[in-house]
Amino acid sequence: MDMLTTFLFRAYCAAQRKYPEILYLGQGTGRRIALTFDDGPWVTTPHVLKALADECVKATFFPIGKHATYYPEILRQVAAAGHTVGSHTWSHKDLSRKPYTDIEKAKEEIELGVSAVAHALGRKEASFFRFPALRHPPELVKYMGQRNIAMFSTDMDSFDFKMRKPEQVVNAVMTKLKKFGKGIVLMHDIRRQSIAMLGELLPTLIAEGYRFVTLDEVPALDQYRTPTEETAPEDVPIAMYDGRYPLTAAAR
Repeated sequence: MDMLTTFLFRAYCAAQRKYPEILYLGQGTGRRIALTFDDGPWVTTPHVLKALADECVKATFFPIGKHATYYPEILRQVAAAGHTVGSHTWSHKDLSRKPYTDIEKAKEEIELGVSAVAHALGRKEASFFRFPALRHPPELVKYMGQRNIAMFSTDMDSFDFKMRKPEQVVNAVMTKLKKFGKGIVLMHDIRRQSIAMLGELLPTLIAEGYRFVTLDEVPALDQYRTPTEETAPEDVPIAMYDGRYPLTAAAR
């Protein structure tokens, strides 16, 4: 099987205890792409939703918990539009740095984010997570595996947080796609340049024959779509169920 039939992304599988994991988007040479957006919800997110809706494209969003408490109605718009919603910690802290080298502080940062997103949505979100700065300490990878939460990195970072001009972002994404053929693209729904470039990027991708998928369409991730209490050890708090973190003083 050659590289064009697979894409490599960072996903932890609790059953196999290894990271990264190779998952398949299907056989053949069809071009498949998963658009992902980090750091919302924000006032800019509805513009991203409109751009996606205009082209009938679905995406996966990794919101920050704190932002979910600022704009819960916007996050609900994301879910109502049929997009997949994961989580991205409470306040976008680099969990590989102090004070989050203290595993309990890191767990709280993760769980508070999970709970804030679930609280904003009024339901459980997909058990998907992305580490801030794409840095994933081994002990937290193990913890997330115990929590049965799949972790994602990216195949192609758009670097939209560094580029000021929309055309630069489009060129960066298309150049990487021509090299890899398919995969996960990382963007940010809080960046105005991302909004501006979607109007050009999406029609270009469609014209070149790419098929858009969300991360929960990957067959190997079926176990993560509907989280259950049975998927984690009894001594591991499941914030979305037991309410340990969601409405602490920080969340309010």
